Amino acid sequence: MEIKVEIINREVKKPSPTPHHLRCFDLCLLDQLQPKVFIPLVLFYSNNSTVNPSDLPHFKAADISHRLKTSLSETLSRFYPLAGRVKDNVSIECNDAGVDYLQARVNCRQSDILERPEQKTLYHFLPKEIVSPQPSTERLVLVQVTFFDCGGMAIGVCVSHMLADAATTCMFIHSWAGAALAARASDMAVLLPEFSAASRIPPRIEFNIRSPSRGLVNRTTVTRRYVFHASNIAALKAKAASTKVPQPTRIEVVSSLIWKCAIIASRSNHRSLMPSMLTQMMNIREKLVPPFPKNAFGNLVCTFGAQTTESEIQLHNLVIELRKRKEAICEDYATKLYGDEAFSIISEKFKQLGNLLASKDIHHIFFSSWCRNPLYDADFGWGKPTWVTVATMVLNNPIVLMDTRDGSGIEAWITLSEEDMALFEHDKELLEFASFNPSVLN
Repeated sequence: MEIKVEIINREVKKPSPTPHHLRCFDLCLLDQLQPKVFIPLVLFYSNNSTVNPSDLPHFKAADISHRLKTSLSETLSRFYPLAGRVKDNVSIECNDAGVDYLQARVNCRQSDILERPEQKTLYHFLPKEIVSPQPSTERLVLVQVTFFDCGGMAIGVCVSHMLADAATTCMFIHSWAGAALAARASDMAVLLPEFSAASRIPPRIEFNIRSPSRGLVNRTTVTRRYVFHASNIAALKAKAASTKVPQPTRIEVVSSLIWKCAIIASRSNHRSLMPSMLTQMMNIREKLVPPFPKNAFGNLVCTFGAQTTESEIQLHNLVIELRKRKEAICEDYATKLYGDEAFSIISEKFKQLGNLLASKDIHHIFFSSWCRNPLYDADFGWGKPTWVTVATMVLNNPIVLMDTRDGSGIEAWITLSEEDMALFEHDKELLEFASFNPSVLN
């Protein structure tokens, strides 16, 4: 299907003036570790009977866009660093330069996209600047609102990873939606970010930690979408349970099954029983002592690695390894992420992880989970989204996990080398628990 997107308006949205004493925003050490890429989210909203037509008739593009732009400016006043520009490797100049807002229309129906979603089509709903291998870091947020012929719409939100992780991006979108909804419901609570990360985990001017390289380098890759429905996850949990982990989480069992199938495919292609390593990002806000608040702004995440050298891969053993490594990194980080000690421990952990990832004799797989971030609650005033997804950046090649709309299942965007995917997508155990690219509309 050929898609043509026409940009019909482009503006810079700015917040109210930031007070002088807030004009310099310090990054935290964990911000400094993030790649200079955008986090790209797309939220699809359908024009359906759940919206009272007398309340918001026919998804009028002009009215909707006006509300989105007004509430975006209001939200940027609360999330003021996002309207600034990178000053140096330790700070953001909060100069209220603003963010890009694009309005577009597309020559197809929303159902054409959602019936069989493809990763490559999602880029049409994002500002084209982020698709390049080295996107500009001038603006820290870009937004594209695209209207379909059927009256539906898509909101593409791209936030710089230098300032935001999944939780911060979700908080920003929720706050924006709350501000838009508050235009008609004045009692709506709007989320406020908390900016204390740098005071506890300060940046380093002489920064010499090299973030471990991830992904598939110089290889042709293929991305596929699989959905694990709640009933299949329940069966998978039962299969993966053990005396050491009697109640595995849905993220643990889905990650472990994908990991297992990816190992089998890689070993078959390489004709080698090479060890495998899974790396995963984890939100550490509530795992530190004392914890950060849920609304803490920034990249409050850590990376942990799990390994297996088994010749016969057992699902429950992968779950055990995942749980063990996750608990170990939480224990290591819990009370030590302060000042110079934070720098020391993070330096050592990243050095160890980097050495493992640099080895050509280890199979690598990288996971990023967006689960438990309630993006399906983002109601701007015309109902909750029909579908929310991440347009995976080719630069990283992660496996991205997201909640299904009902909150109980998991969608997985899986990127592997072309030769590994040819075997992976036919794995019988995978297909026992996962559906290949089902319609979002069912």
